[in-house]
Amino acid sequence: MSDRVRIGSRGSALALVQSEWVRDRLQALHPGLVAEIEVIHTKGDRLLDAPLAKLGDKGLFVKEIEEALREGRVDLAVHSAKDMPTETPAGLDLVAFTAREDVRDVFVAHPRAPLRRLADLPSGAVVGTSSLRRRSQLLALRPDLEVVDIRGNVQTRLRKVEEQEMAGTILAAAGLARLGRADAAAFAFTFDELLPAVGQGSLAVEARTGDEAVAALLAPLADTASALAVRAERALMRALQGGCQVPIAAHAVVVAPAPGDPGPAPLLLRAFVGSLDGAEAVRREAVGSSAEPEELGTRLAAEMLAAGGDRILAAVRAEAGGG
Repeated sequence: MSDRVRIGSRGSALALVQSEWVRDRLQALHPGLVAEIEVIHTKGDRLLDAPLAKLGDKGLFVKEIEEALREGRVDLAVHSAKDMPTETPAGLDLVAFTAREDVRDVFVAHPRAPLRRLADLPSGAVVGTSSLRRRSQLLALRPDLEVVDIRGNVQTRLRKVEEQEMAGTILAAAGLARLGRADAAAFAFTFDELLPAVGQGSLAVEARTGDEAVAALLAPLADTASALAVRAERALMRALQGGCQVPIAAHAVVVAPAPGDPGPAPLLLRAFVGSLDGAEAVRREAVGSSAEPEELGTRLAAEMLAAGGDRILAAVRAEAGGG
């Protein structure tokens, strides 16, 4: 193994903070190692005018980085776990999911709007979000709101809230915290209000299959509980054939086992599937063994499809033109 590794990263401020976090920890864990970040621009970074749902699901923010990894131009890649397609390309592996930050979504209000809870938004208030997941759940709670598409990095979206006189926007608490902007949040949504994106709050670190030297470098960054939760969420998303074109949300967490229970800790998974206008939705939760996270995700997905999720998703895909 060389004493130098190259890290593939998107070029946004948030992506660079995340990649720098990995770089700094690798160099602290492995004295003498030099880790360099190479910025790679993805399709999702270049096409900022179109709604995310119109751009397709397949590696919108990761494809070009994965190509660089497969071609050997970088040695590992750092992604937001929520950006990862449910199928990993041949020749690549997700070798580490980092410990999750706060997984909740938060509401960032217009500076002149003293909001402290969802009920404070007046009827007809305009909220910006590019996420169909957030749109559906928000409208399920407050159908009287107007939701408009807003894209760009965190700073761009915050600026657009002011320029376009929106009531506010919805962002991931983890992203704001990593940027040192946690104080921008007016309030956090509860999980009963908005469930997060699959993988939200965790970083996914990717490497070439069989590159045991890089995998060994990254092993100390992997968090077992976060990995189990994200694996359950990704299995649910895979079974629902989800992505940014459909409103799907999920959150899993390892819970404390019953006193004296010698088996693996239980894993609680909650999920949401909704129509674009939030008028129809299926919410379910299930508990399974943390030893079989994929089984839990697949099982809950089947329950949701049988409860009407199949019809909702078919209608969403037809409306979005995704077939």
